[in-house]
Amino acid sequence: MSDEQERETLIEFPCRFPIKVMGDSHPELMEAVESCVKEHVDDPDDAVIQQRASSGGRFVGITVTFTATSQLQLDRLYRALGQCNRVRMIL
Repeated sequence: MSDEQERETLIEFPCRFPIKVMGDSHPELMEAVESCVKEHVDDPDDAVIQQRASSGGRFVGITVTFTATSQLQLDRLYRALGQCNRVRMIL
């Protein structure tokens, strides 16, 4: 299957969709997440980005909630986030 093909999904679009990103506590992480959102979300101003530091302060959890329009959009955003150096996990 090509990266550009729409695949089947149980999600009904458009819908509000949260993505959780965990990574190193570093300003570069938030910059990378915001850059990915601007590139892959139709209305970046609609996205809500929340950040929470771990108890030890070494890691950060970022939740991005936005209006997803297709499975292809989600796939592209997950791929882009996964290529960021400071990202450790995406849910």
